[in-house]
Amino acid sequence: QAQLVESGGGSVQAGGSLRLSCAASAYMYGTNCMGWFRQAPGKEREAVAGIGRDYSTQYADSVTGRFTIYRDNAKNTLYLQMNSLKPEDTAMYYCAGRGRWTCTASVTYGDYSIWGQGTQVSVSS
Repeated sequence: QAQLVESGGGSVQAGGSLRLSCAASAYMYGTNCMGWFRQAPGKEREAVAGIGRDYSTQYADSVTGRFTIYRDNAKNTLYLQMNSLKPEDTAMYYCAGRGRWTCTASVTYGDYSIWGQGTQVSVSS
């Protein structure tokens, strides 16, 4: 059983919005210490946003002010609200966990050890 399962991806026009979800019911650390990453074709995986157990957040400069990471502990679900989408946001988006209960937010790739299978986001101009 996959520990982290993403959903909510799709195709949208520039300026539109999408909300990604990451179900973490099978993940022993719940929605503490998690993040979102993305990978476009031919590019390296890059950080999008992270959230800590204390609800601290960090964002990549490219998405600050447009994307919001948050979680619902009761539903064991992590979210990424994406507004004002741009064609350069097109990528496979991955949910990731740090395998720990306590932390502050991080967008450092090496801090993450558990990965979902990804959900595709395509933004057309």
